Amino acid sequence: MTTRLHLHLLSDSTGETLEMIAKAALAQFDDADVIRHFWPMVRSQQHLDRILAEIAANPGLVLFTLVNSEIRGRLEDRCRALGLPTVPALDAVTAVLEDMLGQEAKARPGRQHMLDDAYFARVEAIQFTIAHDDGTAWEDWENADIVLAGVSRSSKTPTSIYLANRGYKVANIPIVVESPPPPALFSLRRPLVVGLTTAPERLIQVRRNRLLSLNQAPETAYVDADRVAREVQYARRMFGDNGWPVIDVTRRSIEETAAAVIKLYNEYKANGESADAGAKPI
Repeated sequence: MTTRLHLHLLSDSTGETLEMIAKAALAQFDDADVIRHFWPMVRSQQHLDRILAEIAANPGLVLFTLVNSEIRGRLEDRCRALGLPTVPALDAVTAVLEDMLGQEAKARPGRQHMLDDAYFARVEAIQFTIAHDDGTAWEDWENADIVLAGVSRSSKTPTSIYLANRGYKVANIPIVVESPPPPALFSLRRPLVVGLTTAPERLIQVRRNRLLSLNQAPETAYVDADRVAREVQYARRMFGDNGWPVIDVTRRSIEETAAAVIKLYNEYKANGESADAGAKPI
């Protein structure tokens, strides 16, 4: 029997970290009926009191990242009186770090979101990636960290955006049989070029869904089985001829594909940006 659960997420910052933790934990449960209540920027007793009224009306699990001792103490005391469990999501990790680093945590809300050099580098990476989507501005590709190549609908753009949010400058290029990529792609020295491939059957399904979402005829050359198979074969041959590493995205989520790309990139950098990764799919 499926039980409905109210999950209250309280953060004194944007709550991104808390949401990711909750999402990762809930992914381990099938068909969980969970109602999430998201409470970001909780930095005053007055704000907390309004939230506590909502928690009392919808009792459940309370997950929080609050560094102010008075606010978190009031939350824990009230939840204890209501008989509700509370979980301080980062306490265990912070405690171990304090012990191993020999210093106390700063206890500043939103400290991970400070406008430091890394923040601005990430913004720059996002801007670069958006400006170099789908084969655009190939003259600048040498300034990229990573170039993703693949046939249409092989998840190049969403993977690029995900990587950009991690701070990587990414360009992507569609591999089209009738329109070969610019010669610059084959002479890049600084970026890591990664080929994305997928099973033709899966590619046809994704493309057909795309056509339907655009209210277009679902049966065109774009989804013809023979044509799609030739496209995939053409791209694979190009990856192999150039020694580019290849990732098969058929059964991978965007996050899994991006993690594989980052692993390849780190190896590439460690080997002096000159390693021949080969074209064996991973």
